[in-house]
Amino acid sequence: QAAEYGGGLVQTGGSLRLSCVISGQPFPSFAVGWFRQAPGKEREFVAGIARTGYVTKYADSVKGRFGISRDIGRNTTAYLQMTRLKPDNTTKYCCAVGLQATNTVLLRADNYSIWGQGTQVTVSS
Repeated sequence: QAAEYGGGLVQTGGSLRLSCVISGQPFPSFAVGWFRQAPGKEREFVAGIARTGYVTKYADSVKGRFGISRDIGRNTTAYLQMTRLKPDNTTKYCCAVGLQATNTVLLRADNYSIWGQGTQVTVSS
């Protein structure tokens, strides 16, 4: 299972940190991705971290402003630190878990098999 926390309303230029708590996975490591999903549109890759935890990738639109990280314990928590937010960052953000045996960042939504419900981020101008 995956569950997101931390969305909300923020002003332009502000910051938010989204959390994704992942539980119940039998594997010691897995890839995590954050996607944005606007109503009626396909999920769009925002950031991802490989199962090793050492490789990350970002959509061009968020490079230098967003950061993805993870803690590994009994439950894994992944984070998306969002800074210098803009109104066009407004949408629902979902985290996803990828169980494929690869050490690369998974970029496609269909690479991921477990999804959270999403958390809404609204950036006011």
